[in-house]
Amino acid sequence: MHFLDQAKIFVRSGAGGPGAVSFRREKYIEYGGPDGGNGGKGGDVVLVAAHGLNTLIDFRYAQHFKAKRGGHGMGKDRTGAGADDLVIEVPVGTQVLDEDKETVIADFTEEGQRVVLLEGGMGGRGNASYKSSTNRAPRQHQPGEPPQEMWIWLRLKLLADVGLVGLPNAGKSTFINQVSNAGAKVGAYAFTTLIPKLGVVRHKGREFVIADIPGLIEGAADGAGIGDRFLGHIERCRVLVHLIDIAGSDPVEALRVVEGELAAYGEKEAAGLEVKPRLVALNKIDLADDELAEAFADELKAEGVEAVYPISGATGAGVEALMDAVLSYLPNRTQTENPGQNIALGDDAEEKPWSPI
Repeated sequence: MHFLDQAKIFVRSGAGGPGAVSFRREKYIEYGGPDGGNGGKGGDVVLVAAHGLNTLIDFRYAQHFKAKRGGHGMGKDRTGAGADDLVIEVPVGTQVLDEDKETVIADFTEEGQRVVLLEGGMGGRGNASYKSSTNRAPRQHQPGEPPQEMWIWLRLKLLADVGLVGLPNAGKSTFINQVSNAGAKVGAYAFTTLIPKLGVVRHKGREFVIADIPGLIEGAADGAGIGDRFLGHIERCRVLVHLIDIAGSDPVEALRVVEGELAAYGEKEAAGLEVKPRLVALNKIDLADDELAEAFADELKAEGVEAVYPISGATGAGVEALMDAVLSYLPNRTQTENPGQNIALGDDAEEKPWSPI
């Protein structure tokens, strides 16, 4: 499935149906009179956060959404039928923005959340509603309220508890494959990861979602490399895990580059990534000796890092200690909405019998 996290669409509610002008013509009724009914209400445009969606790809092929208009009124005081609402399903984590891409109209953070974006027009009055003691045969009616319409932007921000950041080839994809079965592509070249990947981790009886985004390079905030577009997918994370390649040229420089890009993005988008809790891990320790790992850890601590976790995403060494640290930043009951997707059981996972409670 293709991944798309931004889309621009046009939405329009339904117009109200016109009222009718009609008069009774029935045998044995002496005077008759007006009996034109009112028009029906136009359909609303409703957005709903749906289960099972994780991309906006459907909106690449359909950009115009128009609700139906209400039915027109008819004689014998018959009111026109109201039009059905137009329901548009979006993934959980979608933000709805005005055409200026700055004003947030709605933010879907929970499955089943429902927002009426545009209301349909009210139906017009028929001539029966104008009848009075001084106006016995009214011929006026209302055409029905016009529809509302607008262009909107849909921006998807994946909901995850933990976000992975780092330079390209820091081993993020290998790591997420180690702790979950996300199935991220792994390759010995920069920018192996081109789109965000989600995985569900089960560790010591608890579950949480981890997100892997494409690597950052210096100048990403200005569009270098893949840029910082995908940083929006970790804005909602509770904690960030910064992976640093121990086999790289300079771990301290790698730390500085990524932290600088997070700060630049935070200033531009007011996302606050620079103050979000983070854990620093020295990855690929299977390619270096303990003495080198300890020396690099000391250098990182000298830069202000409180704790450094030596790990190997390929062999799993040190991963359990890192996952223990991650759990300390998560709620006591961190559960996924769909625990059957992308779950990898660790050796220390606690199997519990099913219970309806």
